[in-house]
Amino acid sequence: MGSKDLPVLAPCAFLGSSSLVRLPSRPDFTLYEDPDAQCLLCFVEEPQEADGERHYVVRDPQGQAIGTLRRIPPKRPFKHTWRIDQPGHPEIVGRNELASGGAKDIAGRAAGRFVNGLVDDLLNPGDGDTPSKGRSLEWRAGDEVVMISEGSAEVRVRKDWVDRRLAFAFALVGDK
Repeated sequence: MGSKDLPVLAPCAFLGSSSLVRLPSRPDFTLYEDPDAQCLLCFVEEPQEADGERHYVVRDPQGQAIGTLRRIPPKRPFKHTWRIDQPGHPEIVGRNELASGGAKDIAGRAAGRFVNGLVDDLLNPGDGDTPSKGRSLEWRAGDEVVMISEGSAEVRVRKDWVDRRLAFAFALVGDK
């Protein structure tokens, strides 16, 4: 249930443990529906390199592929990007929120970030100890935002057709 300051948001999943025998993948890439690890939710295979991309296949409890996370190498000066392939659905493209959308959207967000950064610096002169939050990504299928992530800590799915297990898998893999 949680409180206002410490909410617990459903759905949730539980990491595998190294104390379990015969995990389908390494413990930190294996998710269960229950804290006792009795009901497997999904698992992520070890990444495979293909054409310079890193592919993470996500599988259901029966071992069937439910999708693939693809880490696309960076094109300078940008950081790497992500793609999610979910069978039967359009490709989902993860992009830095500043570089997502049309030119007007990008310019507006950049200006807002600049002003907010100036205000934050004036009000909170930094000592360098403030932890930085993860990179914000907008995940789009065509022109539609289907998911938003803040690093690996927070992933919000906006469209019902997106398999939530793929969002969990992205949180496991991390934006590195």
